[in-house]
Amino acid sequence: MTYFVVLFLIGFVLGVVAVASNPAPYFAALGLVFAAAGGCGVLVGHGGSFLSLVLFLIYLGGMLVVFAYTAALAAEPYPEAWGDWSVLGYVLLYMVGLLVIGGWLSVD
Repeated sequence: MTYFVVLFLIGFVLGVVAVASNPAPYFAALGLVFAAAGGCGVLVGHGGSFLSLVLFLIYLGGMLVVFAYTAALAAEPYPEAWGDWSVLGYVLLYMVGLLVIGGWLSVD
């Protein structure tokens, strides 16, 4: 069970990095779904299955409204995707920052 919780935590962190590094609302909304799924998976791993289900449904319902609103406002013909160099630069920057901070906090 510990391995599943670690996988959900990794998914949560990758979802947060996807949200923070992507300027297009289409892909940022997908990153928020991954982050919500990872956080709810961690809750399930610690015994909060009903709380996780309610949180996931309410959060995704709210995200659907926000996504529809932002997609209507920021309708770009060619949005920046995760494969663009500017987005990959931000992803690498955030991942290196997470590794440095995580290494600094784990030193006893």
